[in-house]
Amino acid sequence: MLGKEKKSQQLDETGQVLKELKDLYLKTVRPIEQITNFERMGHGILNEGDFDSPPLILLVGPYSAGKTTMLEYLIGKEFPGERVGPEPTTDKFSAIMHGEDERVIPGNALTVSPGSPFSGLQNFGNDFLMRFEGAQVCDCELLKNLTLIDSPGVLSGEKQTLGRSYDYAKVVEWFAARSDMIILLFDVQKCDISDEMACSIKNLDKYADKVKVILNKSDSVSHQHLMKVYGALLWSLGRVIKTPEVVKVYIGSFWGEPLKNEETEALIKREMADFLRDLNDLSRLGAVRKINDMVKRIRLIRVYVILLDYLRDQMPKMFNKHKKKQELLDDLPNIFRTVMKQHGLSFGDFPDIDLFRKTIESLDFDKFPKLKGKRMNQGKRMTDLNKMLKNNIPDMLNRLPGMRQHKLPTKHETSRKKAGEKKVEAKESDIDKSEATDVEVVDAEANAAEGDTAEAKHTVEANKAEDP
Repeated sequence: MLGKEKKSQQLDETGQVLKELKDLYLKTVRPIEQITNFERMGHGILNEGDFDSPPLILLVGPYSAGKTTMLEYLIGKEFPGERVGPEPTTDKFSAIMHGEDERVIPGNALTVSPGSPFSGLQNFGNDFLMRFEGAQVCDCELLKNLTLIDSPGVLSGEKQTLGRSYDYAKVVEWFAARSDMIILLFDVQKCDISDEMACSIKNLDKYADKVKVILNKSDSVSHQHLMKVYGALLWSLGRVIKTPEVVKVYIGSFWGEPLKNEETEALIKREMADFLRDLNDLSRLGAVRKINDMVKRIRLIRVYVILLDYLRDQMPKMFNKHKKKQELLDDLPNIFRTVMKQHGLSFGDFPDIDLFRKTIESLDFDKFPKLKGKRMNQGKRMTDLNKMLKNNIPDMLNRLPGMRQHKLPTKHETSRKKAGEKKVEAKESDIDKSEATDVEVVDAEANAAEGDTAEAKHTVEANKAEDP
């Protein structure tokens, strides 16, 4: 019972922190995003559902790699709208989530429902929404804490683009930005990374910290063959994912049947247990992920606003505006360096130069908001943004269960502590002196009493001597 009460208390504390994060975003961050049209940078405006929803898990991989079967394994049963087969069967994005009853929710209805975290998908148009649906599943403990996203398999050749009436890569990127974990699933029998799959993976470069790789159906090959495939996959991923760290690759066989190969059974079981443990940790670390994503978002917004202010200041008041604008667009690398030095910013917080150029080249630089202009409330909006980054968010992190740290005392607190210690020492000294004085008084009284006794004894003896 105590364990349940503690867990309930932790959930309440986490919920309070996320509510505060949501309120700060709506009050401080979103107004700046709307003023600067920040969504042009590919970061859609967040709504309340983005904060209240459970962590998202996105599955991406070639067709017939076992994505849908793996979801069925994790859930423990079939889910509404499920389609499994050796051919490309999943032709829709499916959001598999917990509900009171089991049913399929069409994409249009799902994106407009109150508090939905998928409302931003409306920007991809009706062609995409016809290929998006929600699957409600009841009596599933996993889905009470997580939402799983099944994606269509990556096809080879022109079928990847010509057969789809929406931008597959953009949709995947939208989900990736909001996901807590991105799973790249490969079949051990065909783990070659096609050009189309490589392109999809490259679009996930900025979310590399969320990417986990699973080598599925690993029990269908021998131990020796498995090690060769594992090494080949790592080599192929290293050419696509440009990070200095090695991508984590889990070995598994996620389906309802017993493992086939006794030689690799123990290894596969340990790997699958590691993955399931990491998956379950997401519900506990979901709040930390949301705060982390918010910090990255604020840093990018801050740099974006400062860049717009700098570009506006460089524009002439009257003539040659078009020429000056083109000069600024051509000189963006130097402008980035100048702004970085002037404001003490980190280069890692700056947006991609090509994306930034593409975003602003059609805009009127004279209409960019000034850093201390009226729209930015004479600079107060940026002050509040910096305060949120430096004060509010560290405080929220410190209040999360499992994230509390011992706070270092300030200089004022240290001086007060020393003054208190001196007072205690002085008080103890006074007590010692008082006790010493009391001892001296008692000794004196005792001596006096002994003296009186001796004098009385002497008088008695003298009287006896005088008495015949």
